[in-house]
Amino acid sequence: MSSTAFSDQDKAYMAQAITLAKKGRFTTAPNPNVGCVIVANNIIVGEGFHFKAGEPHAEVHALAMAGTKAINATCYVTLEPCSHFGRTPPCAIALTKAGIKRVVIAMVDPNPKVAGRGIAILEEAGIQVDVGLLEAKANSLNLGFIKRMKTKTARVTVKMASSLDGKTALHNGKSQWITGPKARIDVQYYRAMQGAILTGSGTIMADDPSLNVRFPELQQSSQFNDEIVETQLRQPIRIILDSHNKLTLNEKLFSLQGKVLLVSLSPRVDLNTLTFVADVEQIIARDDGHGRVDLKQLLQLLNTYEINDLWVEAGATLAGEFFKQQLVDQFILYQSPKLMGDQSRNLVNLPNYSEMGDVVQLALKNVTLIGDDIRIISDRD
Repeated sequence: MSSTAFSDQDKAYMAQAITLAKKGRFTTAPNPNVGCVIVANNIIVGEGFHFKAGEPHAEVHALAMAGTKAINATCYVTLEPCSHFGRTPPCAIALTKAGIKRVVIAMVDPNPKVAGRGIAILEEAGIQVDVGLLEAKANSLNLGFIKRMKTKTARVTVKMASSLDGKTALHNGKSQWITGPKARIDVQYYRAMQGAILTGSGTIMADDPSLNVRFPELQQSSQFNDEIVETQLRQPIRIILDSHNKLTLNEKLFSLQGKVLLVSLSPRVDLNTLTFVADVEQIIARDDGHGRVDLKQLLQLLNTYEINDLWVEAGATLAGEFFKQQLVDQFILYQSPKLMGDQSRNLVNLPNYSEMGDVVQLALKNVTLIGDDIRIISDRD
């Protein structure tokens, strides 16, 4: 790998590749978001992004657009070109065959099947390879994919909504609606980028939610740029923690198409006798010793389903367990300018700490006004 300093033009072309990569954020999972730009004589002759697993990668689209102009050109790609035969042939080999002279890579692929092998193929073919341009921005495109490749568990985001005094429902359980319509639209944007949405049976029995992405609302999001049409939308897997099989299985989510994972401590004898619109599968999880699902083991089990990003929408108890076990990577809170009173339900159930050094510390990343509400994004410190 070369240590050549990157020029302003290099940075501009890689920034364009990153912009292209973002176009796949609703469709590429479990594959990573990748963008590619091919430049000859300071002119972009080819560009592309990875749209969906099993379909051509970003480099293939860019090479197809460039044609013979790819000979002696420079390729800018946000992630190391793949080196293995998966659902598609290796992109590193495609670049060598196209006659590319130089490849600029934002970051090395964390996938153990690639991890430097793509770079080796390029260098063995005599191609100049420069790595590390806009690496932090490229990294942010695929936080869930990177974590799953390194730890075999998904990146966990807990989303909640509360009043200014940190309450999520009135004492009688009523909570619709704490936040306004623009905040609920904003939630659809984040849901659409998730591999799965997880909640507990208590939330299902109380609210009977669909737990899917509502495309008409997604379209209204200020962050949505008409990248996809409704038929291209990839609905997240819905994961329901029902430790003691309390659900009736007549709930709304079972009447909607899409994958549903029922997580319990013991098998349901009635599951195979019922017919659902949804594709329902039961996972038998380990007891954590308190009659609840062992969350750490569950995250390991979910790796089988290639879930990069797990979105948790749950009540105070389940959300609190994720925090207590240090399983939360990101916390998104929508806060409404309401005061609901001291008898209302708390945001997160945590231990009764006696020292400030023991409390959960998060790193504040972003605060944005969404309609009449505030969206606060924090990462695990």
